[in-house]
Amino acid sequence: MNKVKTRNLLVLVHLFLAAFLAPSFLLVGLTGALKLAGVEASIEDIPIELPAETRIDPDSPTLKQDIAAVLATQNIHLDIESVRSRAGKMTTRPTSRTFARINQTPDGLEASLHKPGFQYAMMELHKGHGPALFKTYQLIAGIALFLVIVGGLVVGLMARPYRRKALASLALGSIAFLALGFAV
Repeated sequence: MNKVKTRNLLVLVHLFLAAFLAPSFLLVGLTGALKLAGVEASIEDIPIELPAETRIDPDSPTLKQDIAAVLATQNIHLDIESVRSRAGKMTTRPTSRTFARINQTPDGLEASLHKPGFQYAMMELHKGHGPALFKTYQLIAGIALFLVIVGGLVVGLMARPYRRKALASLALGSIAFLALGFAV
């Protein structure tokens, strides 16, 4: 394949990947910017009253099923893919949609249901706390982002009229990244 055909193929692949994954790229950029700007995401917290004798072992190999059973006694049915458990604090996942938290306290278990607003749900997706299938999508999106960036640089370097501009932009971006991230 000659240079022009290679460049045209790279432009086509670059365009397809960028367009197909634009929603993912926008999600990351927008939620990151909102977080850094201090815009608070909303979440509705609803206390759950558990019977005093309710017990959950956070180290149980059946923790997910145990929590689902306890919640079912309160007529709460969640799609629990996993449970994050740290120091007696248990959170059902995904947290990009309604989820539960159960904390062990000296007085027993405290439980609450959490209904995320749109921005909160998007933030959770951004952080990788969404459904397992979405995490796979995010992994693919991350690889595709790498390819889109490298492909764009290669296309810019292959085209003589854009070569100097691409190199200058790459140098300026690299200097800004290093200076702001590590020197300041």
